[in-house]
Amino acid sequence: MTKTVLKGAEFLIKDIDAQSVFIPEEFTEEQQMVADTAKEFIQQRIIPNLEKLEAHNIELSMQLLEESGEYGLLGTGIPEEYGGTEQDFLTNSLLIEANADAFSFALTMGAHTGIGTLPILYFGTEAQKRQYLPKLATGELKAAYCLTEPGSGSDALAAKTKAVLSDDGKHYILNGQKMWITNGGLADVFVVFAKIDGEQFTGFIVEAKYEGLSRGKEEMKLGIKGSSTCQIFFENVKVPVENVLGEIGKGHKIAFNILNIGRIKLAAGTIGGCKSAATKSIEYANERQQFKRSIGTFGAIQHKLGEQAVKIYAVEAATYRACADIQHMEERLLEEGKSYGEALLGAAEEYAIECALLKVAGSEALDYVVDEGLQIHGGMGYSEEAPMARPYRDARINRIFEGTNEINRMLMVDMLLKRALKGRLDIMTPAMAVQKELMSPPSFGSSGSNELFAAEKKAVENMKKAVLMTAGATAQKLMQDLAEEQEILMYLSDMIADTYIAESVILRSEKLVSQRGQEAASEQIDMMGVFVADAVERLGLNGRNAIKAWAEGDERRMLLMGLKRYTKFDGVNTKNARRRIAKKLLAANKYCF
Repeated sequence: MTKTVLKGAEFLIKDIDAQSVFIPEEFTEEQQMVADTAKEFIQQRIIPNLEKLEAHNIELSMQLLEESGEYGLLGTGIPEEYGGTEQDFLTNSLLIEANADAFSFALTMGAHTGIGTLPILYFGTEAQKRQYLPKLATGELKAAYCLTEPGSGSDALAAKTKAVLSDDGKHYILNGQKMWITNGGLADVFVVFAKIDGEQFTGFIVEAKYEGLSRGKEEMKLGIKGSSTCQIFFENVKVPVENVLGEIGKGHKIAFNILNIGRIKLAAGTIGGCKSAATKSIEYANERQQFKRSIGTFGAIQHKLGEQAVKIYAVEAATYRACADIQHMEERLLEEGKSYGEALLGAAEEYAIECALLKVAGSEALDYVVDEGLQIHGGMGYSEEAPMARPYRDARINRIFEGTNEINRMLMVDMLLKRALKGRLDIMTPAMAVQKELMSPPSFGSSGSNELFAAEKKAVENMKKAVLMTAGATAQKLMQDLAEEQEILMYLSDMIADTYIAESVILRSEKLVSQRGQEAASEQIDMMGVFVADAVERLGLNGRNAIKAWAEGDERRMLLMGLKRYTKFDGVNTKNARRRIAKKLLAANKYCF
């Protein structure tokens, strides 16, 4: 049987069967061994040194990064010909999840292996790859990525750092400054973006030893204190012309394509953070006694534990579904003759919408989990002696990294509409079908289907129709002005995200039932039921807010009636479902799904 693989964002207009979707329960023993290696290293070498790392012990950070290279944790994304071990995209994503247990040191590793190394792997010349990648794979060289400036954050192309070709044509003279540079205090190699002659946005490989490069003092941050973050200054730095990265004037291709991969890997990392924080919450709920009973027996606490699990299970389902799609697309592009770098970047670009929505969903799920985890710990949660303060502080940056969540929400809708306008995604045909359906009387009877999760699948089918109806009418009415209506864009993006994740969690549960049976997957079915029920409610609210923001009179009434029609869903008893989920977690004394 040939598996169906949807193109990016096609989930809005096409259905897919559960057997074609990858679920986390299908990771192989070999893939789990890679993750276990990371966890072993973290428990032995990182956890005992967290306080020293958070005191800005740069020498220790460098030593531990080299040790992680010895463990083989830095070269899994690099082909063997350049000194790496070249694991597939799913395995690398699982490794990112496992690394989350290292707290801020996970960022040190992630910045090195991701935004620091991948631009050279994907855009470097053969000579550049052979010069830098083998030493990056071992940790002998440490990498960082220099994009953000004091005046250019989300608007990366507003960079002021300038490069001018020397009179002899052998060097570019670099002047400017970068800020918020992760690994800035320890990096040997920087991927730097500057404008040649103040115009052509271009990437460069810049070595720390080049004269004129200097580092600012370490930033005193709210969280992720154990990662090095500082400003980098360039004063007449001579960069050899052979260190231009990629094409002159095409630096945006490097910057934005690397961000697609960074976003979905950030989502994978948040899953690891969520699971660790949820386990701490469960352990404390079992341990803490009040009124002569453990607080885990109270409904209010069970609600929190159950909801933590629901969010983790759902975001995990969607993240690894997208990771598998990226991997399948990468394999297809390689078969078509694309290079290693072209294939992965092309695959990530294909699913850029999914990458953006998962970055948002993952970071916000993690914020919920650590916030409620701290609340479950009560007064102890606010103490640095207890286990929740560090994850609470560290989690907050994820809604800012890799493009703020606001930027990612707006990008999601912008990319979707552009693909529709270019004919890359046929939204018009199903959108017209929805309009035609709205003109016909609704069916109030049961579908009569005996299919597993028929009601939930129908709910997601209607969620898709609600998105097409609302987004289509809004875009048609506002046209070019929609770009300035950021509140509406964010309402629409949340509708899109809830639809994708709701479908993903149904597919995961359906495939799991086919493998284990309904009784063995009863709590997973509960988590699916809770997420879908709540997602339909959120979608309805976001849809109403979007419609009311611009529509008036009969048009408003018609659209609101259509939205009401597409958000009718009885759903499950979410209170009882969360209680059943919580009891399973408490019995296991850890996050166990």
